[in-house]
Amino acid sequence: AIIGALGLNILVGYTGQISIGHAAFLAVGAYATAILEINAGLPFYLAIPLAALITAGFGLIFGIPSLRLKGLYLAIATLAAHFIATYGIIHWERLTNGVLGLMVPTATVFGIPLDSDARVFYLIFALVIPATFFAKNLFRTRVGRAFIAIRDRDVAAGVMGVSLYRYKLLAFVISSAYAGVAGGLMAHHSRIIFPDAFSLLVAIDYLAMIIIGGLGSILGCIFGAIFMTLLPEVLKLGATSLTGVYPNAFGVIASARDIVFGFAVIFFLMYEPLGLARIWVRIRSYWKLWPYAY
Repeated sequence: AIIGALGLNILVGYTGQISIGHAAFLAVGAYATAILEINAGLPFYLAIPLAALITAGFGLIFGIPSLRLKGLYLAIATLAAHFIATYGIIHWERLTNGVLGLMVPTATVFGIPLDSDARVFYLIFALVIPATFFAKNLFRTRVGRAFIAIRDRDVAAGVMGVSLYRYKLLAFVISSAYAGVAGGLMAHHSRIIFPDAFSLLVAIDYLAMIIIGGLGSILGCIFGAIFMTLLPEVLKLGATSLTGVYPNAFGVIASARDIVFGFAVIFFLMYEPLGLARIWVRIRSYWKLWPYAY
């Protein structure tokens, strides 16, 4: 989730290009990884980078309207990417097996099969570190500064010589490549992929991640992904503890998940637009000067 959130934040938080089609790019990455491993017989460590390139190409195509469209209109254009990807996955049955989905073969890294959730977690954690490092340092480069300039005032950026077309497309490409890697890792974590696993709700969840964590913040991607991942588990624990008192606790808590997410997004948009990352900075600044803060 962190890698996917990093990719979306590069596009939305740093470049200011609204996208609600992130689930489509995750799906392309997941299916590309599975198909390359099943049909082409490629090992995991080659399938993931190639899936990232394929997803980047898919993102490049749907990034083309970004020069002419902004705001809600661009969001609708990216939504079209979601429906096109879903249609292709369902109806290209010879390649994707349609609604029945694909069984993803067990990946092997240095002779070690990733046949347990713990081993897959360690692999994901190992890939999160370079992905975060690249994203963090991207915005210290000319490309990253161009992204931020486009977000803050695209007309002024264009007047100063920033190629809007080039850098908007590049933002889509980088974001899609991140989503491709995240999708491939999701495929190996779940071990079976099918179209319903990449519904529009997944794209909304990722948007909630970067809003709650903090738009335009690398640290916010990490906080947002952790928040969105742990909250259902916390609710599940609460339901377990209440089962003896209230037998229908699981059903009530399960339906409350989306309500809690919705209230969390509204709360952060209204009272802390910079998200959990900003709250963390405030806490760290306070304790840095404690007990002499004044």
